Amino acid sequence: MQAPAIGGVNAPRGNGKVVRLAQGSSLTDFAEKIGANPAALVQIMMHLGEMVTATQSVTEETLQLLGEELDFNVQVVSPEDEDRELLESFDIEFGEDEGGEEHLVVRPPVVTVMGHVDHGKTKLLDAIRNANVVAGEAGGITQHIGAYQVETEVDGQERKITFIDTPGHEAFTAMRARGADTTDLVVLVVAADDGVKPQTTEAIDHATAAGVPIVVAVNKVDKEGADPQRVRSQLTEYGLVAEEFGGQTIFVDVSAKQGLNIDGLLEAIVLTADAELDLRANPEQDAQGVAIEAHLDRGRGAVATVLVERGTLQIGDSIVCGGAYGRVRAMLDENGNTVEEAGPSRPVMVLGLTAVPGAGDKFLVVDDDRVARQIADKRAARKRNAELLKSRVRRSLEDMFKDMERGDIQELLLIIKGDVSGSVEALEDSLLKIDVGEEVNLRVIRRGVGAITQDDVNLAVASEGAVIIGFNVRPERNAQETADREGVDIRYYSVIYQAIEEVEAALKGMLKPEYEEAQLGTAQIREIYKVPRIGNVAGSMVLSGTINRNSKARLVRDGVVVSDNLTVSSLRRFKDDATEVREGFECGIGIGYNDIKIDDVIETFEMREKPRA
Repeated sequence: MQAPAIGGVNAPRGNGKVVRLAQGSSLTDFAEKIGANPAALVQIMMHLGEMVTATQSVTEETLQLLGEELDFNVQVVSPEDEDRELLESFDIEFGEDEGGEEHLVVRPPVVTVMGHVDHGKTKLLDAIRNANVVAGEAGGITQHIGAYQVETEVDGQERKITFIDTPGHEAFTAMRARGADTTDLVVLVVAADDGVKPQTTEAIDHATAAGVPIVVAVNKVDKEGADPQRVRSQLTEYGLVAEEFGGQTIFVDVSAKQGLNIDGLLEAIVLTADAELDLRANPEQDAQGVAIEAHLDRGRGAVATVLVERGTLQIGDSIVCGGAYGRVRAMLDENGNTVEEAGPSRPVMVLGLTAVPGAGDKFLVVDDDRVARQIADKRAARKRNAELLKSRVRRSLEDMFKDMERGDIQELLLIIKGDVSGSVEALEDSLLKIDVGEEVNLRVIRRGVGAITQDDVNLAVASEGAVIIGFNVRPERNAQETADREGVDIRYYSVIYQAIEEVEAALKGMLKPEYEEAQLGTAQIREIYKVPRIGNVAGSMVLSGTINRNSKARLVRDGVVVSDNLTVSSLRRFKDDATEVREGFECGIGIGYNDIKIDDVIETFEMREKPRA
């Protein structure tokens, strides 16, 4: 049944029928659901004042606007619901332990180390696992997440603890937030000689939002000026009250550099986990968990560090992790040793995936490779649509007309490639927060892990001026040759702050220059001379500054501007031409304006470019 014409376009009416669409759906997807011609929906959107193509991913608001116009109840499915429905179609339940209480066994606590930059998080982990992480980090700053499992003895029992190390700089807020989401307990590192800092409070916020208990490690107690009691007092303002003050939070004084009281910290972690958490999982079911980090290794392909949350992961299992899938070819622990199986709370590096998953992607073991591939393909398509939607600016006809009136808005397009997905995510998050006003936009059109490829360069060429940022990666040879030939700008960084500073400088450089007026001089008219073919010339005394030939000028009479936008077309001292006349000297000034009077003042000025803040 055809509806009445909407702006001359016929389209089916829904009579309130519910239509479920995924995020990032296009008008073509909508048309398939309701049995309409996509071209008709494009025309309806034009009549509603929005320019949309048939295959373009559109926002939830656009889909609902179109649904209201056609009398359909559009429900946009969230990515989580869509993924759950996808897994249910394969009869898979994610996030649940199978079986009853008798199948659950105690698992080690997963601990995230958080705190302010330079407060000693990495050195503390060094002391715990006797491995030098700092030496491999650019500038001594942790650039991506790592996971490690250690053993300690508590009350005569061997207990294991899994640590997740998260970067401490504010640029990695997104990564720290993800670290808190995958953790059972947070160790908050605060330097005894420095106290609570902005990123300390950020870490507390992330841990509180995730609903996990906190153990405070007061580090650097061996340094001069260290005051552990001051740290305890400061943290009471944030709801972390030490046990000795009558609170619930365990504070442990440590020195990562000297290796002091590390065993006391590990014991506090185990005791807190036992007292406040019921950490149990079923080790007998198919493994499920989360990818903490992932990168592309030249010799081994895609390598993902995964944390098993329930079940046991074994070599040969078919797994799917986000948009990547494959068969577990090998598993390695944090020391590079081969692992045959990984139970709950065990972090391992997995080899055998077909692609690099995103940090934070959930993984699960499925029956066979065919199922894994189907799930991965659908997830990858959904992610691609979401990225298209995120990178595309919603534009109406009115927006286009306004842009045409004031000139095109400048836009900086970026392609980000990095060594690990966590760093890429953090860099993109930081760059998109750069704000230099409404005149310039920044848009990330692609992000990925691994070397800069020919395809990346081709996309930059097609995008007419996109800049490629390589974070701890280099281009393939043919990609470099193409970039040199096509003039594609590739920037390389190993420290995230440098990338942020340079991109911000580039954005400011794209802004249209701002000018301000700078006064050069003033002259008072004392005599008026009539010159044939030229007109009136002002015999003047320079009162301040200098009068320069060809400078801009205005005529002021009794404090009121009589004429603006004039130019000093001629300047003479007696019978000689002059380029400038200084304060205190007389001269003849021609400004191409005849209505001048004695005692009028000629002001000269120039427009100088104003530096951007």
